[in-house]
Amino acid sequence: MTDLDYPRPMLVRPLWQDLTGPWGFASDADDRGRAAGWHQDAAPFTRTIAVPYPPESRLSGIHDPDCPDVVWYRREVTLDRTPAQGERLVLHFGAVDYRASVWVNGLFVGDHEGGHTPFALDVTEALVPKGTQTIVVRAEDERDDPSQPRGKQDWQAEPHGIWYHRTTGIWQPVWAEVVPDVHVRAVHWTPDVPTATVGFEIELSQVPAAPVDIHVRLTLGEEVIAHQTFRTTRRNDHWSISLPAGRHDMELGRLLWSPERPTLMDATVEVRDSASTVDAVASYVGFRSVGIKDGRFLLNGQPRYLRLVLAQNYWPESHLAAPSADALRREVELAKELGFDGVRIHQKIEDPRFLAWCDRLGLFVWGEMPSAYEYSNRMLGHLTREWLEMIERDRSHPSIVTWVPFNESWGVWHGLAVAQQRSATRALYHVTKALDTNRPVISNDGWEHTESDIWGLHDYAPAGDSFRERYGDQDGIARVLSDRPPARRTALLDDPVHRGQPVMLTEIGGTSLRPGEGEAWHGYATVASADALIERVRDIVDAVLDSPEVAGFCWTQLTDTEQETNGLLTADREPKVPFEEIRRILQRPARSVPAEAIDAARREARE
Repeated sequence: MTDLDYPRPMLVRPLWQDLTGPWGFASDADDRGRAAGWHQDAAPFTRTIAVPYPPESRLSGIHDPDCPDVVWYRREVTLDRTPAQGERLVLHFGAVDYRASVWVNGLFVGDHEGGHTPFALDVTEALVPKGTQTIVVRAEDERDDPSQPRGKQDWQAEPHGIWYHRTTGIWQPVWAEVVPDVHVRAVHWTPDVPTATVGFEIELSQVPAAPVDIHVRLTLGEEVIAHQTFRTTRRNDHWSISLPAGRHDMELGRLLWSPERPTLMDATVEVRDSASTVDAVASYVGFRSVGIKDGRFLLNGQPRYLRLVLAQNYWPESHLAAPSADALRREVELAKELGFDGVRIHQKIEDPRFLAWCDRLGLFVWGEMPSAYEYSNRMLGHLTREWLEMIERDRSHPSIVTWVPFNESWGVWHGLAVAQQRSATRALYHVTKALDTNRPVISNDGWEHTESDIWGLHDYAPAGDSFRERYGDQDGIARVLSDRPPARRTALLDDPVHRGQPVMLTEIGGTSLRPGEGEAWHGYATVASADALIERVRDIVDAVLDSPEVAGFCWTQLTDTEQETNGLLTADREPKVPFEEIRRILQRPARSVPAEAIDAARREARE
């Protein structure tokens, strides 16, 4: 497995320079910094910020909840190694919210739009031969722009409703690495379980001047699973790697990835010319299949009942940024210790290191796009570009099993009446399927589905009896899907064709411990004690598990988040109820996917 402190676990080089830590910081409320030449003037940077924590947060050292739309960063860096002849220096940003412009030694080197996705800049030509290199970043995050995908970041200074403090500017790692002129820019893996092959794609930094060999090696521990060499003259190329097992060979079972057995094959990719190795990177492959059939979700060809938990992945001291690399791992461990087998990451594109821990420890992920709030062509352009960057970054993670471009009609509020907005959700479904045939896609989770592979419904009924009435049989679910939706929003638009889509309750629960007098609170129901909370979870989950038609659920939510205090854990990640109590409730077999089906799948994997 690759080093999970490295900010990009799917493509690792051993030598890299961490550029997080103290940077100079300046607010630019009047947006005069560009005209005033702040990119080459140290004077405005009178404060220090701890990168990658957003300036609204405590850990940043700035802690300005009412941060202006434009902020600047500056750092002088002594490089661990300067690029030699035939090498380049690449500067990486994990995420900068929302627009970033970058200068090195006073020279403009590039920009990026999209607050949740990474970008990299070749800054070689801007370097000075000796001494320190000065990096300056201007970040712009317009709080009042409803076309900007922002997820649950509030446009007000203080959080209200279900929205939280903003996350402006740099909020994921910054790092640099020296690479050869021709180097690996991206790799992608696409498992194909029925054919016992893995699709392999590579992107090089440029077209090689002469043919190069691409050596790919997949290993499981000390065992070599596959070792193949491909020749290319192209910048982008793709091949199929055969695994040493046929479709009906039981040997293949030991390679399959699942939450119970998260098997990963280590991968090394080398680029070689006629004389030597030009570049080498490390990666990994999770071999599994997911899909839908006959109203069930499938993992490796077998029915699988999903027990997910809604995860905001927001920390009081650092907001969307994780307080540490260890905190990302701990978030995965907490979900598993409670007994969930997956997380629905809500309104956030998560740090790749979190996804790598889900791959490694075995936790399903539903990848969801942060929403914008007002429909327009501008909004659709912003959202689509960032969504495509998300898929490009994350589609090799085996833990990600579903894509969700829209949630609860946010930004497409009038899909029932406005054909243009229905076309938007349908278009994002289809473009996602065009990019990735490996996963189910949900056009708009919660209600108003146009084209979806899973019909996810949000239902915050406070008692199990309501769930039994609505979902206890096919007739009840048919009524919900037609004319009696739980949220008073039409469940299905445009009369979509039923082709075996599972019905899942993708938000349920939302129950809070009763707040004290004057305590900020938002939720869907309250109970007076920890024991009452356990009973509420048992009552609702038992009713959902009793349904012969529901194929999975997602409990709201993992942790308290700001005033949304309906977590099973506090905002500080302390349990409100014993882990074993929740785990015992969740482990009860589901009627729609009986325990014997799961046991059979597990036996097959062991064999």
